[in-house]
Amino acid sequence: MPDRIETESRKLLGRLRATLAEEGAGQARLDRIVHLIAQSMGCEVCSIYLLLDADTLELCATEGLKSDAVHKTRMRLAEGLVGRTARLKDVVNTANAPAEKGFRFMPETGEEVFSSFCGVPIQRLGQVLGVLVTQTRAAREMTADEVYALEVVAMVLAEMTELGAFAGGSVSPLHQRPVMFRGTTGQEGAAAGTVYLHEPRVVVTNPVSDDPEGETLRLRDAVTRLLADLDRMLAEQAAVDPEQAAVLDAYKMIASSRSWVRRMEDAIASGLSAEAAVEKEQTFARARIGQAQDNYLRDRLHDLDDISNRLLRILTGQGADNGALPPDAVLVARNIGPGELLDYGKALRGIVLEEGSVGSHAAIVARAWAIPLIIRAEGIIAEALNGNAILVDGDQGIAHLRPDPQVTKAFDDKIAMAAAAQARYADLRDLPAQALCGTRVALHMNAGLMADLPSLEGSGAEGVGLFRTELQFLIRNQMPKRGELSSLYGRVMNAAQGRRVAFRTLDIGSDKVLSYMKAPEEPNPAMGWRAIRVGLDKPGVLRMQVQALIRAAAGRPLTIMFPFVAEPEEFRLAKIEVMKALEREAIIGHPLPQKVEVGAMLETPSLAFAPDWFFREVDFLSIGGNDLKQFFFAADRENELVRRRYDTLSASYLRFLLQILARAADKPVSFCGEDAGRPIEAVVLAALGFRTLSMRAPSIGPVKHLLRRVNLTAARAVIDRAMADGRGSVRGPVMEWLAGLG
Repeated sequence: MPDRIETESRKLLGRLRATLAEEGAGQARLDRIVHLIAQSMGCEVCSIYLLLDADTLELCATEGLKSDAVHKTRMRLAEGLVGRTARLKDVVNTANAPAEKGFRFMPETGEEVFSSFCGVPIQRLGQVLGVLVTQTRAAREMTADEVYALEVVAMVLAEMTELGAFAGGSVSPLHQRPVMFRGTTGQEGAAAGTVYLHEPRVVVTNPVSDDPEGETLRLRDAVTRLLADLDRMLAEQAAVDPEQAAVLDAYKMIASSRSWVRRMEDAIASGLSAEAAVEKEQTFARARIGQAQDNYLRDRLHDLDDISNRLLRILTGQGADNGALPPDAVLVARNIGPGELLDYGKALRGIVLEEGSVGSHAAIVARAWAIPLIIRAEGIIAEALNGNAILVDGDQGIAHLRPDPQVTKAFDDKIAMAAAAQARYADLRDLPAQALCGTRVALHMNAGLMADLPSLEGSGAEGVGLFRTELQFLIRNQMPKRGELSSLYGRVMNAAQGRRVAFRTLDIGSDKVLSYMKAPEEPNPAMGWRAIRVGLDKPGVLRMQVQALIRAAAGRPLTIMFPFVAEPEEFRLAKIEVMKALEREAIIGHPLPQKVEVGAMLETPSLAFAPDWFFREVDFLSIGGNDLKQFFFAADRENELVRRRYDTLSASYLRFLLQILARAADKPVSFCGEDAGRPIEAVVLAALGFRTLSMRAPSIGPVKHLLRRVNLTAARAVIDRAMADGRGSVRGPVMEWLAGLG
């Protein structure tokens, strides 16, 4: 960067700092800033547009446009060059604005006489807060050096907006206004509490500096300390966990990058503090590669974020202590692993993640604990602060941050109604799920942690229809030993007190990745190398797990089922491993299970069309409703655009389930998954002929409550009539019938 530009940039930021330090309300500050920038850049117009909500920008200050337009001119992110700048998070620089695609003329501003336009996003860590605009009468395109100077100024404006320096009028200060975040349901339920950030927020309070030499020394010293920390962590991990060491080594490569440090030093030379320079580089990196579809690039962005946050904590001294976990904590994080989540325990009221997936290990743990979970709540980390009030509506996938009193009141009523319903369900705990027609349905619970097992007694479940064994693999940094697994499985059986427990063998892959097992790059992991496919390709792991289950049984009945079986031969090969393990245990002299049931999860439509010998050979079937539904409808359950389009009570899907029941008429068939735990769906499934339903523990009460109030023979008649009439879904007729019953 030429020395002249460095000097001019520092001079501009120095004047800007003096302006920000002056007394006055937010509007007065903004007015002085646009005047200063227009004067310094030699432009007739300088304007600042700030974000009012997720989709609306407002003209908040201007030098050169009509003053009457301030706080009156508003536009959507899809409108005009200003909206384009915000939407794309990138500079729009043109000498002939009216000729640009998407140009929108705002007559109330008087901008028709200005030809050129340069819009720079005011953004912080990927969150756009507004747009800084300069305009001139002459057809003039800003030079690269001028654009850089405006980007530096926009960075400072972002920090000051974050700190509330411009609050007033229609502009609400960040971290104070109520905000609603719409994400995706990871676990249903409702909770009210206070925000607890998984990673403490770092706030830059000194974005401008007039001592570039001193700030450069501070940055270099912080980078040296960062590298020393990484070296220490590498040395600790190298012998224990080579793959984790490889991750840290990649971090060190980024931290050692001379070009990375040089870009931050250039930002300091332009007038920023060391902290602001780190955030500027982090923000620009997000803008460069944050939208990339390439998984490798996105992973590198996560690495850079982590390195930048570590460096910021060193520079500011912030974030070393996040404070004690409040009694009503709602965890807010970008993402979280199962081990980290388990460290928090069941003390959490709710969880809100910016990323994550409905099938992730974090979601599995949340479901096991019946903690409301929202995933993909984009932008919440930038807005939330520790101690903020938050409402988590897991049913709708909505989080209300700093809610207004009316929303809080309505939410409190919803929680009170849910609590009253649960109290009613508790009275049914020891009663059977027996319909009015005399048909009895066994309600089992899904589990994956020892901590789940107390729910077996309290919920009224008759057994465990699915015990997810992969959680014990996911929460560790290395492969668990056979003895450890045997001990755990034995404790699970002890806690079940003679009730049936169906142990599902390791279901990894898709979005459940072991840190110590290299995962292949797959374009569609949900349909890739996962579950039984991994077990058959790595028979040592499958064999070790089966041996651990046999030893845990210690003479008691044992139930094993294999996940994601797509071809009958996969089941046959897996069952052979069980038979071999039983023979080996007998030779060694270990006690064999009193009885062994070996079943399969039917999660792919292909298995429903297996040869007859498969249905004779399998001891039982468990319909994995979550996966089966997404493959049947070709609708990714992670995709909000399609996952709600297809109804479980679709007539075509129900006909398919009836076909499965007919083919497995002589074998026990259960239905396992989220739909089994929804009362309306549970009634329909039971009416079709499913005599065992497996669900999360809190769903057992509501399902049992409804099953005991209906006649399943009458329900089947309603379903058959709706299907015969050509109805696309039986939901409407079933709901009408239930309403008629009161």
